[in-house]
Amino acid sequence: MSTSTAPTSVAKTERPAGTAPASAVRRRGRRGPLATLATHGVLVTASLVAFFPVAWLIFLSLGPDKDDYLHPGGIWRKATLDNYTFVLQHTAFFDWLRSTLVVVLGTTAIGVIIAATSGYAVSRMRFPGYKKFMWVLLVTQMFPVAVLIVPMYQIMSELQLIDTYLGLILVNCTTVVPYSAWLLKGYFDTIPFEIDEAGRVDGLSPFGAFLRLVLPLARPGLAVAAFYNFLTAFGEVAFASTFMLSDSKYTFAVGLQSFVSEHDAQRNLMAATAVLIAIPVSVFFYLVQKNLVTGLTAGGTKG
Repeated sequence: MSTSTAPTSVAKTERPAGTAPASAVRRRGRRGPLATLATHGVLVTASLVAFFPVAWLIFLSLGPDKDDYLHPGGIWRKATLDNYTFVLQHTAFFDWLRSTLVVVLGTTAIGVIIAATSGYAVSRMRFPGYKKFMWVLLVTQMFPVAVLIVPMYQIMSELQLIDTYLGLILVNCTTVVPYSAWLLKGYFDTIPFEIDEAGRVDGLSPFGAFLRLVLPLARPGLAVAAFYNFLTAFGEVAFASTFMLSDSKYTFAVGLQSFVSEHDAQRNLMAATAVLIAIPVSVFFYLVQKNLVTGLTAGGTKG
């Protein structure tokens, strides 16, 4: 007796008429070629718009005459680096650089330290008035600079801190600390409290847990606060021009004003100086840019 096995065939599922193949079906959320082209076009346009002022400033700095900005088309034929040579050799550029670095780095360091300790205290400790304390910091940001200059000048004069780097650093901290404290408080809220408790179990004091455990985890937030403090102190004009009386202690922002007087404006030298002073900011941004995106987004995920 022989047994015969019927051949098995795999049934093919027929595709309904008018239906595209599975490979041709675009995944949900995936952009089509036109949408991708449009997105890249918008990004390229936005990049060009953002870069154009910088490129235009560099271009104007190559003009040898102070009125070349009125006829920029002629700069191509006589472009030169003489403006940069003059600024470096015949102005107080390096005095401005020294003063700017002292004030900016001092403001950044002291401002981040004060903001970090304040933000951590409000985030972790429940003392009387801790919520009102943060609102008081926020209210201080509502006063215009013109209102604050006079009382600050009187205070600094009594403390004999007029025309000193320390005085300008402390004045700048009154501007940068409130926002930085709010920023870091929000970032500390995203760090689990169990980390502090584990540190105390291991014998660390509250400050030791903050210094050795919490701060390393808050590095992105600290980078954002440091970058904000750096830029604010770097571009600040009102306080620097009021509290610094010596020409050799001017910061870059104030030194740029020396190229413009009532009867003259050396815009070519101002453009060259502006290009040169952008270098320290670019270097600082390069050092902290890895942590900027993380720090900007993480602080807003938890109240």
